[in-house]
Amino acid sequence: MSETEQLPAWCPGDGWCSITATTALVGKKWHPVIIHRLLANGPLGFNDLQEEVDGISSKVLSESLDDLEEKRVVSRTIVSEKPVRVEYSLTDLGASLEPVIFALADWGEQHLEPVEEEAASVV
Repeated sequence: MSETEQLPAWCPGDGWCSITATTALVGKKWHPVIIHRLLANGPLGFNDLQEEVDGISSKVLSESLDDLEEKRVVSRTIVSEKPVRVEYSLTDLGASLEPVIFALADWGEQHLEPVEEEAASVV
C-alpha cells in the first residue's frame, strides 16, 4: 500500500492503535453496511444505495457517505449534470476493507441467534 492510501495514525507507538483506528472507521452503525453493499454491488447511485441499506434515512446516509468520503473510503462521482446523478464507489482503501467486513458478517452469522423474518422487520 502506498503512503497516499494510508490513513494518518493519531496514536502512533501504541499497540492498540491499529485496532482503534480501524474500529473508528467501521464502528459507526451504518458504515460497514454501506461498505458491504458497495462491495457486493459495485458503484451505486444515492437512491439505489438507500434501497440496498434498508432502514437508513436519507439524512443519515448522506452524512455517512460524507464521512466515508472524507476518510477516503468512498468516492463520489458526478455521472450526469442534468439531472444531477451521483454515483458512489469504494476507493482502493475502501475495497481493502473487504476481509474485515466479511469477517464481521461471518462472525455475526456464527454467533447471533437466528431471527425470524417477521421479527427482523420490526427491529
